Amino acid sequence: MSSCDMHPPPPQGAPTSGRFSFDPVFHGSLGALATGLIVWGLGALLGAPLPFVGVFAAAFSYSALSLFGQMWWGLALAFVVVGVMHRMPREYVAAMLGRGDTFGGIVRATLAGLVLDLCSHGILMVAAKLYERGASLAQIMAFLIASPWNSFSLTLVLVALIGLKWTLLYVVFSAAIALSTGWMVARLVRDNKLPHRTYTVDLPEGYRIWPDLKARLCSFRPTFGFFGAVLKDGWREGQMVLRWIVFGAVLASLIRAGMPDTMFAHWFGPTLAGLALTLLAATVIEVCSEGSAPIAADLLTRAGAPGNGFAFLMAGVATDYTEIMVLRQLTHSWKAAFILPLLSVPQTLVIGYLMNG
Repeated sequence: MSSCDMHPPPPQGAPTSGRFSFDPVFHGSLGALATGLIVWGLGALLGAPLPFVGVFAAAFSYSALSLFGQMWWGLALAFVVVGVMHRMPREYVAAMLGRGDTFGGIVRATLAGLVLDLCSHGILMVAAKLYERGASLAQIMAFLIASPWNSFSLTLVLVALIGLKWTLLYVVFSAAIALSTGWMVARLVRDNKLPHRTYTVDLPEGYRIWPDLKARLCSFRPTFGFFGAVLKDGWREGQMVLRWIVFGAVLASLIRAGMPDTMFAHWFGPTLAGLALTLLAATVIEVCSEGSAPIAADLLTRAGAPGNGFAFLMAGVATDYTEIMVLRQLTHSWKAAFILPLLSVPQTLVIGYLMNG
């Protein structure tokens, strides 16, 4: 293999058989979605929704289609990013993120989360790949907390919805929570309270990315085969997260069908009770970053509760059951999965309360 070869060795743990295997989470969620669409379609053919069931099925189907319509581009982009990262040497990731047990490494992971332009669901695939490429648990926590709604495009949307001042405050405080949570996780890992990585990537002394990257790029020629392989790798590597995304989307659609978004702005004012209800809603209802921004904006502009808007954005990330299940699958530890909400939610509530004041 030449120094310019862009193709890495076959991935570890890749599927060895194309045989169909029923997944109760993934295929069960698709079955629920299909059932709702069928009932909705029957109601349309009959000229009127079926009593109760048809009305709910119509609302559920509309919510599900709307939700998938919001997140599809983020998921598609995530598959591409994951496919490219699959072909990236682990040394590159380790060099860019730095040592995972240092504050500097956590700062780098937080900055990467702030910059990367993906939705809250797509970011999970990238985080899983970063962990597999050598990032530490502390870096993954900081990356996940900083990422979902801090993408460049969504930040511009928030500026339009709530103004520059509140948007900048939201970004700054989310970065602060990401840094402090990552630092605490690093200390817990160091004290053996959380599991250590099963493997790490040790860089040679004086290692630099650019000379090696330049050598690889010097003879690289893009081909349809290369891009096809990137998409194939991204699809295979992203399926672990996709199953929980589909499950979360179906559950969120069910809740949306029975609980309109406008109820948030009416019920959740700038009080401790409103903040607690916001946390509860963010925990139960899973929406992608594009869906959460308008709700957060309503909490600020219509309910007069900027702290509730911040809490809805942040707690939705920290208590997201999709993220918790993916972290459990990545680390094989329930402690590592639940440490994300246990450390970040109290900080979010304190900052949200101060913003409301």
